[in-house]
Amino acid sequence: MTAMLWRACSTLAALVLAIALFLAFTLPTHADVAVPQLTGRVVDQTGTLSGSDVATLSQKLQDFESRKGSQIAVLIVPTTQPETIEQFSIRVAEAWKIGRKKIDDGAILVVAKNDRHLRIEVGYGLEGALTDVTSRRIIDEVITPKFRTGDFAGGISDGVDRMIRVIDGEPLPVPSRSVNFAHNLDDLAPLFIVTLFASIGVGGFFRAVFGRLLGSLAVGGIVAALTWLILGSFALAMALGALGFVIGFVADLFSAMAPGTGRSRGGSWSSGSSGGGWSSGSSSSGGFSGGGGSFGGGGASGSW
Repeated sequence: MTAMLWRACSTLAALVLAIALFLAFTLPTHADVAVPQLTGRVVDQTGTLSGSDVATLSQKLQDFESRKGSQIAVLIVPTTQPETIEQFSIRVAEAWKIGRKKIDDGAILVVAKNDRHLRIEVGYGLEGALTDVTSRRIIDEVITPKFRTGDFAGGISDGVDRMIRVIDGEPLPVPSRSVNFAHNLDDLAPLFIVTLFASIGVGGFFRAVFGRLLGSLAVGGIVAALTWLILGSFALAMALGALGFVIGFVADLFSAMAPGTGRSRGGSWSSGSSGGGWSSGSSSSGGFSGGGGSFGGGGASGSW
């Protein structure tokens, strides 16, 4: 039974890989969006913020840096496609190097306006204060409610205020509820290994082409269909398909750990090294530059 299960899993993996290779050669590819130059503490490539909004926000961030030493920057772009906002923001972080060198106390609020996604990218030195959970709460409780009403300037300003207060040591209110997850895996290790491989490895291609949601649905559907065709178990096919979708959907949150995405501490980007891919928008002035801080993919993402 075990040998037959391994053969079925090998066949499943081979079919998923063959489909991915076929699509890789038949579907068009798109270049990644270039990292904008760091021209100030606030870089708005969309014209969303007015000149006074940029000036007020920039002064607030400058005052915070003068008092605390930590650096916070804001970037607003039209889109990060074909990358996810997690992949794009870690490239921005390693290019801009916000935060002091070896202290790594920088944070960047990245907003992809047309995609309706945003992320708080946190440097190593601030991960103890501006944790992933705290960053997500700032996004969900402070920023996105105003974004949904069209008040982007207010959402960004309030979000930055809360980030500053958290870095200063002020805790957030206790969450009203918590969610616990429990996982209980059987001895069907081969099937889970293949599902994990397809969802993270092969699924990365589908997510890059179709986006996180549709790409994850595609991978989950393929895993479910092939499992049903090979093993003839509808219930197992649905379970593994759902698992493949979940793994694929959250995989991009950890994709920055892979080599070349900027997850490693020794980044090789230089500040503002990439040419801007959009026309110049509003930005703060005054020769601002990153202090050499490093990022490891900490932070959180959200949407509105």
